[in-house]
Amino acid sequence: MNRQAQAAVLFLVGGALLHAGTTSLYLRYVKAGLQPLLLAAGAVLIAAAGATFWYELRRARAARKHPGGEAHDQHDESADGHGHGHAHREPGISWLLVLPLFALILVAPPALGSYSALRSGTALQQPLAYPALPSGDPVRLGLVDYAGRAAYDHGRSLGGRKVEITGFVALDRTGTPYLVRMALNCCAADAQPVKIGLTGKLPPVLQPDSWLDVTGTYTAKRAKDPVNGGIIPYLDVIQAKPVATPGDPYDESWNS
Repeated sequence: MNRQAQAAVLFLVGGALLHAGTTSLYLRYVKAGLQPLLLAAGAVLIAAAGATFWYELRRARAARKHPGGEAHDQHDESADGHGHGHAHREPGISWLLVLPLFALILVAPPALGSYSALRSGTALQQPLAYPALPSGDPVRLGLVDYAGRAAYDHGRSLGGRKVEITGFVALDRTGTPYLVRMALNCCAADAQPVKIGLTGKLPPVLQPDSWLDVTGTYTAKRAKDPVNGGIIPYLDVIQAKPVATPGDPYDESWNS
């Protein structure tokens, strides 16, 4: 590509990053805390595109004032053109590089779901501390927060209280239901599942990848993840109701 084309691609990439960063689209790719860096990267790319356009505009004006010097520059830049001083045309197929940008803008990829969760071992890690629970009953907890308290603190920090947890459904080969959130370290490419088993009053029909808001209490029941042997704690369900997919489907609390 020539410099004008490169600048155009830089502008499109920067625009795509700004579009993703100013909407919820970026949450399908990176964690929420990286939004400022994403916006900054988009702004830098657009500024670089503008600087390139400005440089080329100055160069074109200088060429009109000093046509001999421009001809000499073109001869130098096309030294592989058999010494005739003719610039080569870039192949039009190079513009296909722009297509992924339009896919980024127009098509939001689905969040990782039960297929990925059941083929990866639980990423649950032992918490460094167990902060006091907020007021209210039931108390809303992130799935990773509940799983850590249930697996490593044996539910003591839960104080016997009811909890509300949101996640998507995964069913293993035996039909055992899990509530899952994919935990992010940086971006969707490194997302790993944290799973809790469900027991108690479950809906008669559970659909994989459907989202549930579950109310329940701690139970000492637990299992080993068949993929990596990690702990899968359970929740004794009192009530479960379907909910829409949240705007941010990933859970970042495991490494915060």
